[in-house]
Amino acid sequence: MAVQAIEEPRTLRLRGRGRSSRATAHAWIARQWALWSRMLAPLRPLDAPRGRATVWDASWPLRREPASVRQARRLVTGQVAHWGLGRLADTAELLVSETVTNALRHTRGPLRLNLRLCGSRLLCEVEDTEPTGPVRGAVDLDAEGGRGTELLDLLADAWGSVRTATGKTIWFELRDGGTGRGEPVG
Repeated sequence: MAVQAIEEPRTLRLRGRGRSSRATAHAWIARQWALWSRMLAPLRPLDAPRGRATVWDASWPLRREPASVRQARRLVTGQVAHWGLGRLADTAELLVSETVTNALRHTRGPLRLNLRLCGSRLLCEVEDTEPTGPVRGAVDLDAEGGRGTELLDLLADAWGSVRTATGKTIWFELRDGGTGRGEPVG
């Protein structure tokens, strides 16, 4: 009986690519890990503050009660004043009030309010657990509600809705017409 030597497996060349299957497999695994790493990371519940808070980042959980709208308005005006962007306070207060009210009316589960200052841009986010985005509908002139998206269109520099692993985030952006980033007061 002849004993055959066991050869090391050869790396196969893929047609036209010039890369070995081992290198291709490693690249595929790296891409898959990058794509799924956010999904594999543990999710922070919405009723807890968002992680990685910085001097330009603030986050608060909100209760599912009407008083949360008033609380959100106070938090936004206080934080915007602390960042030295008092010019944006009224608009931010109105739009946060609208987005939090809509989240309370049309969703279930916890809510979270996030503010971030990026240069001269104020980014406001309201996170909830409902995956469906806002619906724009026709509103009668004498209707008491239904104008939230119109307010966002008129007053925000940009706005949108993004699906997340826990639901969605409604966001809007306001730009400061001043000289750039505000400075914290105090």
